[in-house]
Amino acid sequence: MCQVDTKTKIKKQAIQSFNKSGYASVSLFELAQILKISRGNLTYHYKDKETLLRAILEDMWNAIEELRSKSRSLPSFENLHNEVQLYFKFQKSYAFVFGDSQMLKIPFINKKFKEMTAQTILDNKAAIAFSIQSGNMKSEPFPGVYNNIATTVWMIAFHWISQTMIVKSNKSTQGEKMIWSLLIPHFTDKGIESFKKYFGEEYFNSLGNAFDKKLESYFVF
Repeated sequence: MCQVDTKTKIKKQAIQSFNKSGYASVSLFELAQILKISRGNLTYHYKDKETLLRAILEDMWNAIEELRSKSRSLPSFENLHNEVQLYFKFQKSYAFVFGDSQMLKIPFINKKFKEMTAQTILDNKAAIAFSIQSGNMKSEPFPGVYNNIATTVWMIAFHWISQTMIVKSNKSTQGEKMIWSLLIPHFTDKGIESFKKYFGEEYFNSLGNAFDKKLESYFVF
């Protein structure tokens, strides 16, 4: 087996084991046993667990950046959809990072995610600005609304996997629909028609269940 293949197999198995049991719960010795190689062979490629973690996350960040760069050329409904689905995809593939708050406290991870967060929020603002200029979104109703929405969109996309552990809903489509439900009320008629043209009338009408405004549904009198 060549060195490249061994390193790739180690990383793939590590991701699988970390996702299943958590990063802190898996030792290099256990990984070596699963891979049917000696611990010495494993540490030849990755001297310790942090080195292995850095290699895994470097691959992840490079893949995210490569895909995100393709959607920055022109803000659009399609690109926002792709961006959100990208986050959901990587959260599922690297659940051990996104679903564990302790992982996000590791300095080199925290630093990288801060950089990604700043860029994502900036991209969201650019998408809103483009939508206003193209006539798809109304002007800001009062100061702060669109900056807050740009941040909230990131929060939903980035933290989606964390909330699924509580509410037991892992449908990424529902997360995206929550984001659209924040944006669509600020669309112009032109924007709504453009949205329906791209996503379809059926999708537009399936953003969620109608709100029950009867108080008796929530309180026992």
